[in-house]
Amino acid sequence: MENIFDQSPYQCRMDWGVKGVMEASNRGDIIIIVDVLSFSSAVINAVYNGVIIYPFPRTGDINEFGKLVDAEVCILERSRARELGLPSLSATSFNKSHQYKKYVLSSINGATCVKVANESVTILIGGLLNRAAVAKVVNNLQKEINKNVTVIACGERWKSKGEEPKELRPSIEDYLGVGAILEKLEGTKSPEAKVCISAFKNSQSSLFELISDSGSGRELLNMEFPEDVEFSCQLDKFDAVPILTKDENSQMYFTKY
Repeated sequence: MENIFDQSPYQCRMDWGVKGVMEASNRGDIIIIVDVLSFSSAVINAVYNGVIIYPFPRTGDINEFGKLVDAEVCILERSRARELGLPSLSATSFNKSHQYKKYVLSSINGATCVKVANESVTILIGGLLNRAAVAKVVNNLQKEINKNVTVIACGERWKSKGEEPKELRPSIEDYLGVGAILEKLEGTKSPEAKVCISAFKNSQSSLFELISDSGSGRELLNMEFPEDVEFSCQLDKFDAVPILTKDENSQMYFTKY
């Protein structure tokens, strides 16, 4: 039976969150994960600086996983990490001093989306920071392997007091990041992709103002990380494209394409 929600027969598609990744993975699409605040931006910056990133969802024992892959575990509390001068989910926390090092980076949205994908599928990380670079890589890949592409807006999770965040909360920064990438992709666009591109084009001149005043942006401002919002809103700052790769122990990590 035809799935009317899979955006066929278009080559370039957009979708949301874990369910969107699972559906795209089942189709065998090339997948671009977009979590602007902050997983994608942190990974792009890390890979640009020569760092290897092992993504880890907020489930299981992160310290045991760090031992398994022989990587340093990033502190979950980014304010504490900043005090200690250590890298974290903060998008600005990686620099050249971390080159050649391996880190485990946990994220409830971006890393979770990565983990639910089929390991045989090509997974890339995109954002506003590298939108032209990741689109260029995918345009070439589409020609080489003849696959469609789905760009995933990770979104946030609704949080209830005393409960683990579960339900998807759409976020404008990820929607605009997806639209920025889709604009540069070649191939036919689904209606969902076209509307997303239009949203980006209409917002391009005021990305920082819109995102910083969004729920996710104000959350980071309240946490006293305004520099992360400003940093993550820059268009085409980097040519680094993180791609998911398997190590000798079959564990997945991000390195530069």
